[in-house]
Amino acid sequence: MLRAAAKQEVPVHTSRLSQFAIVVASVAAALFAGAPLLIKLGTLESFVGFRLYLLGGALGLLALLFGLIALYTTRPATGRAGRGLALGGALIGAVVVGVIAMGALRSGAVPPINDITTDPADPPHFSALAREEANTRRDMSYPGEAFASQQRAGYPDLAPIPLTEPPDAAFAAVKKAVEGFGWKVVAADASTGTIEATDTSHIFRFVDDIVVRIRPDGSGSRVDMRSKSRVGRGDLGANAERIRRLRDALGVAPAA
Repeated sequence: MLRAAAKQEVPVHTSRLSQFAIVVASVAAALFAGAPLLIKLGTLESFVGFRLYLLGGALGLLALLFGLIALYTTRPATGRAGRGLALGGALIGAVVVGVIAMGALRSGAVPPINDITTDPADPPHFSALAREEANTRRDMSYPGEAFASQQRAGYPDLAPIPLTEPPDAAFAAVKKAVEGFGWKVVAADASTGTIEATDTSHIFRFVDDIVVRIRPDGSGSRVDMRSKSRVGRGDLGANAERIRRLRDALGVAPAA
């Protein structure tokens, strides 16, 4: 009987660190994937959802670190169980951190500004959009040289868009392009040559305000555009890309 007892295997304990890593990784993945989904479904406000998404990134980093440590503490020589949990936590954390890091690297390559225009010296002004409830308490004026200098350094290709067509034809071409992009036209006044619209981002449903101004320029026209984010300090280059999209749709080459 004593021999039988001696032959009994020593219980293998599952690493608590491994368990912790997979739990943290699961929460990180839920926030990382769930926050954008809830925003799309309209059950979560965009800015709150974005913060939860970033929290998911922070937890993903913790899961990665704890998972790597747990992989070491559950190596075969230790006799501890839970290596699979540790690996799962580390892999999930790495995916979450990797995706968010890619976005962060992209933001580091563009200026931390969120109001971009083709004419910093005389930017188009918001009128109808400035009266919308979401903007009534916001300063809709252009920030001036503080942004203009950063824009010139970060987006040297942005400049007024010249068209050979007269203003009426140019206005029609711009309006057609804006509508084709799926931007929501809030106001369009051919007499003043201005079009105001909004564009909503696909993932976090952030809304950006847009105004386009068409003026006579010799026998043709000059198109100026301004795109401004409603939230955040930077825009990951989204506003500049929006201006480029209109410029390309109108068949104009980038400024040299």
